[in-house]
Amino acid sequence: MKSTPNKKTDLIVRKNRELTAILEVSKVLTTSFDLDKNLLSVISTLGSLLEMQRGCVFLLDPLSGELRIVAAHGLTKNNIEKGKYRIGEGIVGRVLEKKIPMVIPNIGEEPLFLNKTGSRPEKDGISFLCVPIMLKNEVLGVLSVDRIYSKKQGGVDDDLRVLKIVASLTAQFIKLWESYEEVEKEKEDLKRALKGKYSIENVIGRSDRMQEVFEAIHRVSPSKATVFLRGESGTGKELFAKAIHYMSPRSKGAFIKFNCASIPEGLLESELFGHEKGAFTGAIASRSGKFELANKGTIFLDEIGDLPPTLQPKILRVLQEREFERVGSEKTMKVDVRIITATSRNLEHLVSQGKFREDLYYRLNVIPLFLPPLCDRGEDIPVLIDHFLKKFNQENGRSVVLDKSALQVFLNYNWPGNVRELENTIERLVIMSPSEQVSASDLPVSLSIQRPKSSGKSTSLTANIGEIEKSNILNALEKTGWIQAKAARLLGITPRQIGYKIKKYDIEEKVV
Repeated sequence: MKSTPNKKTDLIVRKNRELTAILEVSKVLTTSFDLDKNLLSVISTLGSLLEMQRGCVFLLDPLSGELRIVAAHGLTKNNIEKGKYRIGEGIVGRVLEKKIPMVIPNIGEEPLFLNKTGSRPEKDGISFLCVPIMLKNEVLGVLSVDRIYSKKQGGVDDDLRVLKIVASLTAQFIKLWESYEEVEKEKEDLKRALKGKYSIENVIGRSDRMQEVFEAIHRVSPSKATVFLRGESGTGKELFAKAIHYMSPRSKGAFIKFNCASIPEGLLESELFGHEKGAFTGAIASRSGKFELANKGTIFLDEIGDLPPTLQPKILRVLQEREFERVGSEKTMKVDVRIITATSRNLEHLVSQGKFREDLYYRLNVIPLFLPPLCDRGEDIPVLIDHFLKKFNQENGRSVVLDKSALQVFLNYNWPGNVRELENTIERLVIMSPSEQVSASDLPVSLSIQRPKSSGKSTSLTANIGEIEKSNILNALEKTGWIQAKAARLLGITPRQIGYKIKKYDIEEKVV
C-alpha cells in the first residue's frame, strides 16, 4: 500500500511528459515549412522527452514506391541510407500496407523484423512500435520507435496513444507542406514566365529612340537606383517598369503596381502604408499596405504627379530612410524595396507652382528615362502593326491584313494615344472588319485626320519634356566645357545618347 503514492507520482510525471511531448511536436510543426528540419525535430523530441532509444519517420516515394527514412534519431548516416522498404516488406512495409499500428514486444524474437538499418546489433529486450502516418485514409508514411520498458516507464498502450497523435499531427503537416511546395512551384513557374514575357527583348522597337531606351534599361536594371519613367499616356511605362523589375536581382520578389490617381485621397495613406485594426471607421482588421507587400521586391508608383501634398513627405521619407508607420500605429516599419515611379504630367511645372515638393522631385529624378511618343518612332509602326495583327488574329481565329493604302494611313496618323491607341485600333479592326483585307476606305474617319506634329510652341507634355531635356543637356555641356563624354557621364547617359540628342535639338557650341 505504501507504493501507491509513488505509482501516482510516476503516472503524473509520465502524463506530463506525454503532454509536453505532444505540445512540443505541435510547436515544431508550425515553425516553418522545412520538411526535413521539422520532422527531425519531431523524432528528436520523442527521443528526449519520452526516452525512446531510436526513432524514424519513413515517407512513401510515389515514384519508386519505396519507403525511405527522411528523419531519424539514434541512427548513423549509414544506417539511414540502408533504411528502405517496399510496401508489405518487413514490419514497416506491412504497417503501410495494412494501415494499422504494429507492436513487436521483443524484436529479437520476431522473424518479420528485418533490422535493415543495422542499428541494433543486440536485439533482445527491445520493443518496436510502428504506426502509419495517414490523413483521411491516405497513407503518407510510417513513424517507428524503439523502446526498452521498465515498470516506471508505462506501457505499450500509453506510447501507442502518443505516437498516433504525433503521426496525425505529422500527416497534417506533410499535406500542408505538399500544398505549400505546389504553390511555391507555381509561383516560380509564373515568375519565370513573367520574366520572359517582360524581358526587354520582347518589347518591340527598332527605332534609334527605342534602342536608346533599351540600352538605358539594361544599364539601370541591375542597380538599386530609383527610376523615374517620363512620357505620354500609352507609351508603355508600366511595361518598362516590369522589364526593369524582372531584369533585376529582385525578380524573385513581388512587383506591386499602384496608381496614385486611382484612389480617393482619404484612402491613399492606408493603401500605401497599411493600417491597424480600429485606426478609423471600417478598419475591422489590420492590413498591410503596398510598401509592405513589395518588401524585397519592387513598387511601381504610377502617376506620381497626382500624389496629394499631404502624402508627399511620407513618400519622401520612404525614399530616404526606407521606413514608415501604418495608419493608427506608432511602430516604425522598415522595408527593403526598389521604387520606380512614372508620370505623364509636367512635374517641373507642378514644382514651380508649389504643388509638388522640390526635394521629393529630386529624390525621384535619380535616373529619369524618357519614353518617346509613337509619332517620334514612325519606323516602329509597321512592326507594331504586324505584332498586334498576329496577336488579335490568333485570339479571334481570323486572318485580317492591311493593304498598302491602309498602312499608309497608319503611318501618316500622329497617334496621340500612342501604342495603346494603335493596339486598340488593330483589335477593333480584326474583330469588326467584314473582310480579311483592310484598305484605307475601311478605316475610321478619325485616322484620316493628320494631326499636326509637335512644334516648339506646343504646350504638350512631349514639348515640355523636350525643352527640359535640351536645357539639361546645355547646362551639362557648359559645365564640362562642351566635352560630350563628360557631359554624358554627368547626365547618366551614354556618349551615343548625348550625340543623338545634340543632333535632335540642333544644339550648337556657343562661340564667345
